[in-house]
Amino acid sequence: MPKNKGKGGKNRKRGKNEADDEKRELIFKEDGQEYAQVTRMLGNGRLEANCIDNENNIRKRLCHIRGKMHKKVWIANGDIILIGLRDYQDDKADVILKYMPDEARLLKAYDEIPESIRLNEGIAGGMDDDDADGDANDYVHFEDEDIDRI
Repeated sequence: MPKNKGKGGKNRKRGKNEADDEKRELIFKEDGQEYAQVTRMLGNGRLEANCIDNENNIRKRLCHIRGKMHKKVWIANGDIILIGLRDYQDDKADVILKYMPDEARLLKAYDEIPESIRLNEGIAGGMDDDDADGDANDYVHFEDEDIDRI
């Protein structure tokens, strides 16, 4: 029986981009680019996003996730992304970059993103100010009789 000469299978290849956790330089938008917030994932490498053209103008655009990011950078609802606008199609765009939650907070601090945009930090962001109250309505209380019936 021959010895295995390879280093591993597809699971090893999937874990190659583990070095993305390190700090990277904050990238600002240039001409032909805009910031956007993901509203809906559509599948097939596409998503719907609210583009922040300026303070008063927020447009919905259909965005395509470029091949370099496809299946390597996971994008979810509420994420802040950088998109490249198309000259020939105004209602479509291409996703160039996904900002990490701390980078999105920095963009908001630099007034690149308007204050009206609510950032979705997910689990890494911790609790919001609204959740800090610790309302009793967030929990379901059972009586001993209910537990015995289950």
